[in-house]
Amino acid sequence: MTKFSPFKLLGFGLLALTMACFSGASVQAQNLFKPAIKVNDKVITGFELQQRARMLQVFRSPGDPTTEARKQLIEERLKIDASEANGVLPSRGEIEAGMEEFAGRAGMTTEQFLKALQGAGVEAQSFHDFVSAGVAWRGLVRAKFGSRVEVNDGDIDAALNATGGSNVRVLLSEIIIPAPPPRAAQAQARAEQISKGASLQAFASAARKYSASPSRGRGGKLDWMPVTQLPAQLRPLVLGLAPGQVSEPIPIPGAIALFQMRAIEEGKTVAPEYSAVEYAAYYIAGGRSPEALATAKKLRSRVDTCDDLYGVAKGQPEEVLERGAKAPAEIPTDIAMELAKLDKHEISTTLTRANGQTLVFLMLCGRTPKVAEGVERDEIGLGLRNRRLSSYADGYLDQLRTEARIVEY
Repeated sequence: MTKFSPFKLLGFGLLALTMACFSGASVQAQNLFKPAIKVNDKVITGFELQQRARMLQVFRSPGDPTTEARKQLIEERLKIDASEANGVLPSRGEIEAGMEEFAGRAGMTTEQFLKALQGAGVEAQSFHDFVSAGVAWRGLVRAKFGSRVEVNDGDIDAALNATGGSNVRVLLSEIIIPAPPPRAAQAQARAEQISKGASLQAFASAARKYSASPSRGRGGKLDWMPVTQLPAQLRPLVLGLAPGQVSEPIPIPGAIALFQMRAIEEGKTVAPEYSAVEYAAYYIAGGRSPEALATAKKLRSRVDTCDDLYGVAKGQPEEVLERGAKAPAEIPTDIAMELAKLDKHEISTTLTRANGQTLVFLMLCGRTPKVAEGVERDEIGLGLRNRRLSSYADGYLDQLRTEARIVEY
């Protein structure tokens, strides 16, 4: 089922709705209402494709609007087809309630939301059809699979340790520009220049040229990560970025960080908050010199777990190895950001200390989920039930898509 993040709507609000404009190729008016795609016996017109693409751009949805519009409308025809075949169609009141709920995510009434959409070139009927398909599909999924979904006390107990988090995840790119004292001003100026409207391509090029992070070889691209894994102090900054936007330069010890939002979405599972993150930092003299980096490379091949670092540090000053579990808010921002990229026992050698004279060999030892407080068992059970229903729905939609006759004109 198509989903849009409430965060995205709240984050951009009326300004995004009124300022957005559709930039796809224009279609001659006389061809707009001709069939563009046929899904079984249902037609999708060029006008509908144009309208949905425009609406997706207003919503700032990730991906190419034209491609996503085609995909969504085909899926919605399949959903409506199946709903009709099973005699499960929403009432007028249910559709109106769905429109009101969607508009409420943006802090608007349905009337206000429709006016904002119309101001951006999206007809009210297009939004009505979008909501109607979603409401119909939810009703069909509940009717068809509801009796198959069972949630017991054991399922709820297992889920309690993973509640209290967020299901928002982000796809970021990063640039970490070294800024030792002699080059701090130059690094700051470069970071400010990059942060001003860099395209995805320009940001990737700058990452390959200037970044000290291992991700520079990928143009600074990081994998999807739950927003709960980010340092708490960075979350508001990151969540305030629209796809394509670049953060203001962020000072970290010995460097300046920049982040670009490539995409943001709601996942199907809730990522846990963490009460503590355990990590080890082994300090190597020489900063990012070839000798220090060679030492780190040899060390990487010798250690498999954090415990192995005790043997490495044996006989050396106590301060050469730091290990412990800290609350996320107590971890320095640069270390927290590196840890967010790591799985258990993975290693980073991006950071330095002592004005660039010491290389940090950083290893994630583990994360402790925060135990939920004040969470009702009924709420947990409902969430589990909905996720399992969603899994059935995804499989059913795949089946409908495989069996469908889809013709493009």
